[in-house]
Amino acid sequence: MTTVQVSTPGGAYPIHVGAGRLDRLAESIPADATAIAVVTNPKVAALYGDRVRDALAATGKQVFFIELPDGEAFKDWQTLNLIFDALLQNRLDRKAVLVALGGGVIGDMCGFAAASYMRGIRFVQVPTTLLAQVDSSVGGKTAINHPLGKNMIGAFYQPIAVEIDTDVLTTLPAREISAGLAEVIKYGMIIDAKFFDWCVANVAGLRTLEPQAITYAIQRSCELKAQVVSQDERESGLRAILNFGHTFGHAIESGLGYGEWLHGEAVGCGMVQAAQLSALTQGLSLQSVRRIRTLVQEIGCPVNPPELGTERWIELMQVDKKTEGGQLRFVLLPEIGQACVGVVPQEALSKVLEPDTASATA
Repeated sequence: MTTVQVSTPGGAYPIHVGAGRLDRLAESIPADATAIAVVTNPKVAALYGDRVRDALAATGKQVFFIELPDGEAFKDWQTLNLIFDALLQNRLDRKAVLVALGGGVIGDMCGFAAASYMRGIRFVQVPTTLLAQVDSSVGGKTAINHPLGKNMIGAFYQPIAVEIDTDVLTTLPAREISAGLAEVIKYGMIIDAKFFDWCVANVAGLRTLEPQAITYAIQRSCELKAQVVSQDERESGLRAILNFGHTFGHAIESGLGYGEWLHGEAVGCGMVQAAQLSALTQGLSLQSVRRIRTLVQEIGCPVNPPELGTERWIELMQVDKKTEGGQLRFVLLPEIGQACVGVVPQEALSKVLEPDTASATA
């Protein structure tokens, strides 16, 4: 097991990465907890529910399970209320602890419920998808979607621990692994050029979940995200670079309907578009654009965006948390390993959004 430490004004906590961490969840439950509520979905519960229940029984606390419908399409107010209903019906108090057992949707909703219930109770992240392990479980972003925009309603609220069991990845379909790897390679693009090079060299091992490769990828991704979040918990500046590719990606998810593309697939494609935009506005070399596109393709993510129409693209992107005063702001790369946030000329954006001209920067 390795441990990555996160330290923010909202709380300091460990990220434990290793095989068999599901069996040691009791270690992350505070001694004064009065009850434990595990928030999950039927698919994850069928795989790991009994194992998690047995692990948490070692605390001597009462353990409840709350199952939510599976999928991004259910990341909304109605589903969030199912958590509150169960907490109130079982009379859980302020010393109860929530456990988010699932992917990013479960983690985001459980975290938002923890931030809101009785004005804030403790929770533990137990991510079961690669994408959640390297991204959404770390940093305290919690949210639900609105029909007009993804993750627009939520709170910054840190967990008390993140437990990453690398064994659970073996039950994921290949498409989910690819989606998670999109967030892994993102860290190399925006912060660590050497890590990008490492991902290029080890892409085959990452896709097949070679134990040493995938464990290092998770550990390094968490280290890099912790580094950014510790400096800027509430995304007032530096943390915005973690959204590289996300302005395009969120537009894809909203435009096609939540769940049509996986979040990581949309982000992977969005990173290619953001690289093309960087070439037009920041001087990113065409060789670097091609390297990014090739790596996104090699991890198994789409590199060709859906044809939504330029006006629709811009309409969807206007509902983005980086938009200020009506101006779209994008995360851009002057070079691989460095990122900045800025406004771009409309002409450059239009070129990226028009399929015929975007291919010129690919």
